[in-house]
Amino acid sequence: MTRIALLIAAATALAASPALARPMTAHDLQSMHRMGSPDVSPNGHWAVFTVSSTDWAKNKRNNTLNLLDLTKAGAQPHVIAGAAKGHDAVFASDGSLWFLMPVRDQDQLFRMTIGGKPVQVSRFKGDIGGFKIAPSDNRVVVWADRDLRCADLNCAGLPPKPKTGSGRTYDQLFVRHWDTWEQPGVRSRLFTFAIAGGKLSGAGVPVEGKLVGDTPSKPFGGGEEIAFSPDGRTVYFALREAGRTEELSTNLDIFAAPADGSTLPVNLTAANKATDTLPTVSPDGRTLAYVAMARPGYESDRQVLMLRDLASGEVRPLTQGWDRSVGSIEWAKDGRSILVTAEDTLETPVFSVDVASGKVTRLTGDGSYGNVHALAGGGAIATMNSIFAPDDLYRLSAAAEPAKLTDLNHDYLAQFDPVAFHKFSFTGANNDTVWGWTLKPANTTAPLPIAFLVHGGPQGSFNDSWSYRWNPRLFIAPGYAAVSVDFHGSTGYGQAFTDAIHQNWGGWPLTDLKLGLAYATAHDPQLEANNACALGGSYGGYMMNWIEGNWPDRFKCIVQHDGVFDARAMAYETDELWFDEWEHGGHPYYETPAEYERWNPVNYVQNWSTPQLVVTSENDFRIPYTQGIAAFTALQRRGIPSRLLVFPDENHWVLKPKNSVQWYDEVFGWMKRWLGK
Repeated sequence: MTRIALLIAAATALAASPALARPMTAHDLQSMHRMGSPDVSPNGHWAVFTVSSTDWAKNKRNNTLNLLDLTKAGAQPHVIAGAAKGHDAVFASDGSLWFLMPVRDQDQLFRMTIGGKPVQVSRFKGDIGGFKIAPSDNRVVVWADRDLRCADLNCAGLPPKPKTGSGRTYDQLFVRHWDTWEQPGVRSRLFTFAIAGGKLSGAGVPVEGKLVGDTPSKPFGGGEEIAFSPDGRTVYFALREAGRTEELSTNLDIFAAPADGSTLPVNLTAANKATDTLPTVSPDGRTLAYVAMARPGYESDRQVLMLRDLASGEVRPLTQGWDRSVGSIEWAKDGRSILVTAEDTLETPVFSVDVASGKVTRLTGDGSYGNVHALAGGGAIATMNSIFAPDDLYRLSAAAEPAKLTDLNHDYLAQFDPVAFHKFSFTGANNDTVWGWTLKPANTTAPLPIAFLVHGGPQGSFNDSWSYRWNPRLFIAPGYAAVSVDFHGSTGYGQAFTDAIHQNWGGWPLTDLKLGLAYATAHDPQLEANNACALGGSYGGYMMNWIEGNWPDRFKCIVQHDGVFDARAMAYETDELWFDEWEHGGHPYYETPAEYERWNPVNYVQNWSTPQLVVTSENDFRIPYTQGIAAFTALQRRGIPSRLLVFPDENHWVLKPKNSVQWYDEVFGWMKRWLGK
């Protein structure tokens, strides 16, 4: 099956033969093939992407570089000969393929023609973050963590650091970020190389001048924050300038710099003190598209699509009247429209935005889309995943439903029990419409205990998408039903709904969760209303601690992963202060302690009574592991049945294959103990 209409995705998931089907396992989840970000050749003939699989012996994933012929119906991806270990592959304008591949444990850049042999074109020294090729094919930009004193990528002539001990010294924040201790004086930097004779020339020219900051931004920025002009002479990049307020600032700006580093960068968005990012140049080179937030310090503000005339400097907000947040940008080849993705009511569709009028047209239905690549003849190639299945490649066109081009996990998915997915809405807090869903095994009519899943963020969504961490389809495998509610603060329902959680963490969201669970159980008699376990991570973990003290008699068990236990300690321990301070009114704890204490779970420990599994990780600097240990201490001191799971080698997420399996084993063991299944 190489093509599938999106509208029958649910039916496909229900069609597995009960005689052959079995429950999905955590081992299955971590064994599945994962598609990396694809790229498409300029003529639309080829797609290239990595496919990763799990090496269980080494407890890691390995990539292979694959090529797919887009001109042949039913074509299957195949590993590229001589480039099997390649990754981060992209096509140049001349159709050649460029990618990184290890040479004696050091990534180097390679170039090849389709059907030819890879040729090494770089002599990098040190780890590389990524690269991008100019549309003119005459220059490459490479980003890597390097000392600010480095005059080139290889840091030639950098004096050795004196070694008088193992201690690091800091004079300002950040001290640590996400899961890494900061190295003073080291930043993610851009270096450009001219291409001469098919290879990179020189050791790289830095282009950020005297700017101090990370580009791409950390911890999650990538190539989407960097762009070339069509002639390769200018590099556009997003950067948050470091200084005394970096840990409090969401002020990413977009800079323009000559690709040869001959003059200092120019800040194109200095007037906006909030986030500006995703620079994307139009095919004719005249217009820079990007997204901008309006409110400084708020990382979940609406991202409005902006257009800047590069000759005049005039800026026009293109989607100001559309109450959705743009998540990605891709110009159509004719420059008349822009393809974007944005969350919308439990889905992440692709939309087309008319450049002249700003009119928005939805192009896809259910599912979570990403990695959109416009095709020269119209339409696009994109990835799509859903609650039923992980990413595959699809062809999008205005005339037909999305056509499925790959089926990477067909053999796995065909084995699993069929599932039934149902969306619902109800009247929640503030009399607003709130959405949620249920997911159940489809091959049983037996009563089902409930796994009540609460998403993190808090500005996020447990929407119709696949996850390799909290996977709803896996949660129902032991014989449960999963229920989730997109409470006030969730994304995909307009900015006012997202903003409603501000200074309201334990208020309207808890009301929505109560009303949503009551609605789901009242309208589905198969759900065992009085046999439920609540589970959540990050903000969802906070909500587990909040439920312990403010809804203590509802659940038979709780699973709390990396949740806030004490808002006062969190205010001084977390890495990115802008997040915590914004959510509590925009001030530090010592100025407005009442705002933090209002929704502080530690103040209600006297009410705690529900058995709780606490999960935390030592490399989590977002919500440090001390929060989890404190919650476990509270549970133990009150004599409440409790268990603590600590990962010494994970961050805010559990990513390693064996650790993920252990995570699910512990969670399902805890649920079985209290739900009786």
